[in-house]
Amino acid sequence: MDLSMCFFLLFFVTTFSAFSELRGEFYLKSPVFKEGEMIPLQYTCNGANISPPLTWGSAPLGTKSFALIVDDPDAPGWTRIHWVVYNIPADVFSCTEGKSPQGSTQGANDTGKARYRGPCPPKGTHRYFFKLYALNQTLNLQEGATKKQVEEAMDPLILGKTELIGIFGLH
Repeated sequence: MDLSMCFFLLFFVTTFSAFSELRGEFYLKSPVFKEGEMIPLQYTCNGANISPPLTWGSAPLGTKSFALIVDDPDAPGWTRIHWVVYNIPADVFSCTEGKSPQGSTQGANDTGKARYRGPCPPKGTHRYFFKLYALNQTLNLQEGATKKQVEEAMDPLILGKTELIGIFGLH
């Protein structure tokens, strides 16, 4: 794919994301980076390694909880899991910098810890997918559940999904 096509696709995705919120569609955004933009250094392993602030809204009717999964599919060998959060109450629509959403349960990242793990690519620039799911009930999982366990438990319960993609890399 040539560079002009990449810029066109990035423009299209960014524009579509902005219009989705205006149309009342389920959305996820951050005040510190926009779709396809660089994630600021403080939210990575090269900075404070804290979670970025996020907001969401226009959840599908019948939403009882949310689940958030942040991963890096560009990592060599396998998809790196950076954050797993579930049982976010349906009346919570944000998380502040460095904190998980109020009333939520944290699952395990790929190091086995129940916390946020910021972008930390060994080389190149990677994409980080912040995926938010609206569910029709809460999940019957203990703290520290893996991404796979959360995905399996929520699969039949998903009412909607939205995502925000940020990038990070050191050159």
